[in-house]
Amino acid sequence: MSTGTPSPARRVLITGAGRGIGRAAAVTLAAGGARVFGVSRTASELEALASVAPVEILACSIGDPAGCREVAGEAVERLGGVDVLIHCAGVDTHRERPIWEQDATVWADTMTVNGWAAFELARLLAGGMVARGWGRIVMVASTAGTAGGPASTAYCAAKHAVVGLVRAAALDLAPHRVTCNAVLPGWVRGTGMSDVTMQMTARRDGITVAEAWDRVERDTPGGRVATPDEVAAAIAFLASEDAGAITGELIRVAHGSLW
Repeated sequence: MSTGTPSPARRVLITGAGRGIGRAAAVTLAAGGARVFGVSRTASELEALASVAPVEILACSIGDPAGCREVAGEAVERLGGVDVLIHCAGVDTHRERPIWEQDATVWADTMTVNGWAAFELARLLAGGMVARGWGRIVMVASTAGTAGGPASTAYCAAKHAVVGLVRAAALDLAPHRVTCNAVLPGWVRGTGMSDVTMQMTARRDGITVAEAWDRVERDTPGGRVATPDEVAAAIAFLASEDAGAITGELIRVAHGSLW
């Protein structure tokens, strides 16, 4: 029976591995025997990850093409190749404003990390997967990739771009036994974006953070929000041998919520 994780021979690059969903994915996949190369901007977070899981680490920003090239090159050099790309790194919505007040710099930063980096890393690494005749690409998008939200034009546009990238790249890669899918988390406890949003909501509405979370969970069909480990489980499945027939798909991890 499959464990839902890549075989021990699989070499995995995970961006955004220092915290939240990326960290949970790194721990999950390493525990399953994969060779994991974790990337984040924050060295201390990566060092904390490496203290609890057997992963290689690199502190590097993917906020420009040069950073993406460095990450891809280091991963290939250290691992001998990349069989699985998991893109978790992202810019949140907390600096955004309504469209008429939106700062173009915020738009550019968000689109670069959330959208451009997803394309660039896939572009740089998919060729090796095609040459080997096996590969997995998993992009962590968001429920905001299929819906819109107030004061989040950059975030929603970038996540919609990731969804389009996944659907188109999947068709290029399918003949070569390489899959490309997206995981769409909704609210997730233990991630910077969700946790900070709840703190901001609590201050704005004069309630506690716990009350802010309770309000969200009451509006969720499943009665609770996801955890990083639950999202990591979906990522691990899409990265596994068992998911070979699944490509170009969007897997929502939100306990039934559309946002």
